[in-house]
Amino acid sequence: MDDRRIIQVEEKVPLKMLVPLSLQHMFAMFGASVLVPFLFGINPAIVLFMNGVGTLLFMVITKGKAPAYLGSSFAFLAPAGIVIATWGYSYALGGFVVVGLCGCILAGIIYKFGVEWINVVLPPAAMGPVVALIGLELAGTAASTAGIISSTSYVLDEASGLYEQVVTAIVPENVIVFLVTLAFAVFGSVMFRKFLAVIPILIAIVAGYITALITGVVGPATYEAVAAAPWFSLPNFQFPQFNLEAIIIILPVLLVIASEHIGHQIVTSKVVGRDLLKDPGLHRSLFADNFSTMLSGLIGSVPTTTYGENIGVMAVTKVYSVQVIAGAAIISIVCSFVGKLSMLISTIPGPVIGGISFLLYGMIGAAGIRILVDAQVDYGKSRNLALTSVVFVVGLSGIAVTFGSIQLKGMVLAAVVGMILSLIFFVLDKLNLTNDREEEHLYDQP
Repeated sequence: MDDRRIIQVEEKVPLKMLVPLSLQHMFAMFGASVLVPFLFGINPAIVLFMNGVGTLLFMVITKGKAPAYLGSSFAFLAPAGIVIATWGYSYALGGFVVVGLCGCILAGIIYKFGVEWINVVLPPAAMGPVVALIGLELAGTAASTAGIISSTSYVLDEASGLYEQVVTAIVPENVIVFLVTLAFAVFGSVMFRKFLAVIPILIAIVAGYITALITGVVGPATYEAVAAAPWFSLPNFQFPQFNLEAIIIILPVLLVIASEHIGHQIVTSKVVGRDLLKDPGLHRSLFADNFSTMLSGLIGSVPTTTYGENIGVMAVTKVYSVQVIAGAAIISIVCSFVGKLSMLISTIPGPVIGGISFLLYGMIGAAGIRILVDAQVDYGKSRNLALTSVVFVVGLSGIAVTFGSIQLKGMVLAAVVGMILSLIFFVLDKLNLTNDREEEHLYDQP
């Protein structure tokens, strides 16, 4: 096989390649995906189970034409945190179910009216930077996870009643593990040949973990935790409860996950060289994503979403096969029942996750820039320059807009601002009030 041959969406791969390629996908999302249940205070085994089930359902609904792995959604953290603190986790599950149901209804609306409106609502000059922000706004998270930036926090001293500043210093061992992981991921994707050329991320994770063992980042406590874990354990299934106020707090997240999903599908389309918004269709992928979220809420898991890390893996390895992603989903389901295995995987340290995230998040950012290049956006036109500039600044400035308990910021706020600005330009065009209008429709992509 060619060193860098593209393995397309429908292609099958031999078993000897399938297992490591699938492991690579599961490892890429593992660190971020299990972070959500940790923050919610639930056992991550149920999340591993539903990530796998949700991914397989996604493939069935999209007819095996859209390569995507579903992981835990971070969009629900703030509102779900409020609901959990007030009513408990079971009421947050009720909110997840309703959001998923409404997302399925939105998919039906898209099926009825099509996707052409997307070029009006988010033309390439706005969509490109919105997609880039999916990766760029996570850059700080990757660095923080890796432990390569110092952080400052304030802790209340109960004796004095005053807050003391606590600075978390950079640990040299974390930096070493991070650099080894990143180096294997970057140089491996460029220099590895034959089969190694398609699993640089997996190799980077193994190399980073070995380095963590050598440097002491992973220590005896890890071995004890793995030894104490049972071989077989059932995920902690539980059922939702419904409260109107709790649902209202969580429901606005639908805007966030819809924007995120469209962005991910556009990035994936660019990576695999196919228009997934048309075939299998945005209505199918959005329905599958939200159906998985609804099912997650019904059995006690957290909401799911298409994952940027796995888009990054596809971009690096040029392996787009849904068979490989299905293999990752099955491994995730198996891990949810094998206590020692899921515990071992959960011991992958932050510097290793941060090292691979550095590259993967950057690949997503580059995919946004690629949209601008492929669409041949003309920055001689004031509207295009204004759209891209405003979207980037809004997304990276840190500003936020709050509606009740929902806060819009980063990529989501940038997408909303980009949509509003694009619609204003569209209306101005219809009124012949713009000075750069041409004979052809300005919102048709080349």
